[in-house]
Amino acid sequence: MLVLENLSFHPEEQRNDVKFAQALARLAEVYVNDAFDVAHRAYASTVGVTKYLPSVAGFLLEKEVDTLTRALDSPAPPCAAIVGGTKVKDKIGLLENMMRRVDSLLVGGGMGFAFLKAAEHNPGSSLSPEGEIAVARKLIERSAEMGVHLLLPADIVVARSFDSEARSKIVSVGGIPPTWQIMDIGPKTINIFAAKLRKAKTIIWNGSLGVFEFPRFRNGTKAIIELLAGLDATKIIVGGSIAEAIGELGLTHKMTHVSAGGGAALRLFEGIPLPAVEALPDR
Repeated sequence: MLVLENLSFHPEEQRNDVKFAQALARLAEVYVNDAFDVAHRAYASTVGVTKYLPSVAGFLLEKEVDTLTRALDSPAPPCAAIVGGTKVKDKIGLLENMMRRVDSLLVGGGMGFAFLKAAEHNPGSSLSPEGEIAVARKLIERSAEMGVHLLLPADIVVARSFDSEARSKIVSVGGIPPTWQIMDIGPKTINIFAAKLRKAKTIIWNGSLGVFEFPRFRNGTKAIIELLAGLDATKIIVGGSIAEAIGELGLTHKMTHVSAGGGAALRLFEGIPLPAVEALPDR
C-alpha cells in the first residue's frame, strides 16, 4: 500500500490537470473512489484519473449515493426536512428542491434570521443581507403555493452578545430586543417542532438549530436530536456540524444514516449531478 500526501497541496489537483491525472493513474491498475465528501468536485483525483484507469465506486460512496438518492426521490410520507445553519443564499437550491418533495419544512439556526425578517419580525442584531431576506420571502410564498407546511421559530433564546457567557433570556419572536442576538430556539418552538416530527416517517436534517458550540445555547439542537433518536422513522443527517453534534451526544447509531460529506450531500439534495459519480462507468 502506498499512501500519498494530501493531494490538495498540488494546485494541479483542483484544476483537474491532465498531466497530473495521468501521473496519478500510472501508480495503479484500478481506480476506486470512496471519497464521497469531495464527489461534488471535479478534481484530477476524482474525475481526471477515471479517463486512464478502470474506475469503480467504493462501498461508502455507493452507500451514500444510494441512501441519499432514495431518501430524496422516494421518501416514506409524511416527510419533514429540518434546515438550520447559516446563509440562506448557500442553500437556495436545497430549499427549493426540498419543497417539491417534503410535507413540512422546519427552519431554525442562522437560517431563521432572514425568514423571521421576511415574516415581519425584528431579528434584533442578528441581521441578514437584504438579498437573503428577499429570497426567504419568496420561499415563504412558494411554500404556501405548494402546500408545504413551513414552521418558523415561535420563541427563541437571545443574548446580549455572541459570547458563551453572555446574559441570555427566552423571548417570543415578536419581542426580540433590538440589540440582542438570536442564539437558539426556545422551549415552545422545540415542542412545536417535536409535534410535527413525531408524525413524520422520513426526516432529513441539515444544520444546527442554535450555536451548538456554546453549551448554554445547544438545548434546541440537543432536544431535537434526542427526540429523533427515539423515533421509528427514516432519519437522514446531512452536514458536518449536525453530524458532530449527534456524535458528541453518542447517538449516531440511532440515526438511519449520517452522511460523511456535507457539501456533496447538499449538492445531491439540490438535484445537481456529482462530477465524481458521473465520471464512473457504473454510476
